[in-house]
Amino acid sequence: MSSATLPLPQQCLSREALPALRTHLLSPHWSEPRIGIVHLGIGNFHRAHQALYTEEAMLAAGGDWGICGVTLQGDVGKRDALMAQQGLYGVVERGPQGAQVTVVRALCEVLAMPADAPALFARLADPLVRIVSLTVTEKGYCRDPKTGDVDLDDPAVAHDLAHPRAPRTVPGILTAALRARRDAPNGQPFTVLSCDNLSHNGAALRQVVCSFARQLDTALADWIAVEVAFPSTMVDRIVPATTDAERATVAEQLGYRDDVPVPCEPFRQWVIEDRFPRGRPAWDAVGAQLVDDVTPFELAKLRMLNGTHSTLAYLSMLGGFATIDAAIADPAMRNLIHTLMTEEIAPTLSVPASFDLLGYRDALLARYANPALKHRCAQIAMDGSQKLPPRLLATIAARIEAGKPYRRLALAVAAWMTFLRAHADDGTRYEISDPLADRLTALAASAQGEPRALMDALLGVREVFDAGLAGHDAFRATLYDALRLLREKGARGAIAALQ
Repeated sequence: MSSATLPLPQQCLSREALPALRTHLLSPHWSEPRIGIVHLGIGNFHRAHQALYTEEAMLAAGGDWGICGVTLQGDVGKRDALMAQQGLYGVVERGPQGAQVTVVRALCEVLAMPADAPALFARLADPLVRIVSLTVTEKGYCRDPKTGDVDLDDPAVAHDLAHPRAPRTVPGILTAALRARRDAPNGQPFTVLSCDNLSHNGAALRQVVCSFARQLDTALADWIAVEVAFPSTMVDRIVPATTDAERATVAEQLGYRDDVPVPCEPFRQWVIEDRFPRGRPAWDAVGAQLVDDVTPFELAKLRMLNGTHSTLAYLSMLGGFATIDAAIADPAMRNLIHTLMTEEIAPTLSVPASFDLLGYRDALLARYANPALKHRCAQIAMDGSQKLPPRLLATIAARIEAGKPYRRLALAVAAWMTFLRAHADDGTRYEISDPLADRLTALAASAQGEPRALMDALLGVREVFDAGLAGHDAFRATLYDALRLLREKGARGAIAALQ
């Protein structure tokens, strides 16, 4: 019987159990903080990244920066599981040398929308809350990709505009909470901190919120634009979905049951624009980089890591690799990704002299090869219509502007297009998880596998491809060649052909 199938302990994690878990705590010393951060989107990434940094910062320099986590999709199960453990959970760091479990204490409260809406808005109105952070993925911003404003055609946005005191969306919730803060006696806003993989995420969120607010109250929108800080960030840590293996690892090491542990890799990075008018945790004391401009770091991560992650995911879904470590273990795939980063992506980046791009490349390849992580390609392949523009298409545009080739980048885009047929080269079927899934799969099906028809149909999707790139003759020719290569040779054959 494997450890993942052994019975789990009956007693779950609790604060009363902490004295017995000293070796699995960041420090035995802990003073319960008051809540100073509300985090929207209490998923695995936040719990393995920002929450861990925040606990370390409080241990290093004190402060009331306890976290209230919020699920936005009505996930009362996650709320109940975390609160049954009094906010505690294990971070299972998996590296080549094995797994290490750390019990995190910074999460003080978990709420679920819409069930806990009154409690959430009471918390957001509390002047002790000085930061509202987010990891809601790009689709959670309800953003019109063409204008950057809030998407007025989104039914959830329409609901919030009609019911501004009972919002469900991120821009609706933030606007309602900021209105309450403006109208309070002290009139002090909180800082809004995006931690999503979105280009210029702070500025993007600011535009969405201000454009939403402007639909309701021009004066409020103007106040938000002037008074509320929206610093940008770059975050990095590979955090897969939780499996029973993590629950078994926690039970084995701790002797307690944890229903919501989080797996992650050893590496982590957080670069933050240092604009916090009402204060922040001492994140810089525990490894985060506080900078004036996040952009160079953001672009390096979006293009080098996220771009190659998507490339790996779509080629792997077609070629039959289930996880990133299995894909990168294939010599031809590894060589493709190494060359893609070296010859097509890195030359598009302008980074500080202290940033070693080729060293970053090598570190990424080592992270991808981590055999303990088992990061599922299907998870990375989700929401491609929103990921493609910043991860791959912007890099292609930069290569076009420089007059340089981009055959491997084009293969990545072609792999996404082909992926939309919903089956691998060997016929194995998989689900397409994307906000535009119905439309995209219908377009892919209408092409009946013919490369030119597939290209013409999908290049017309303006949410993904702007008209300039879609109509660029050289791009179309390069993309068509890649689609034809995938059709004739399959993903593994196409990878081999580009060696």
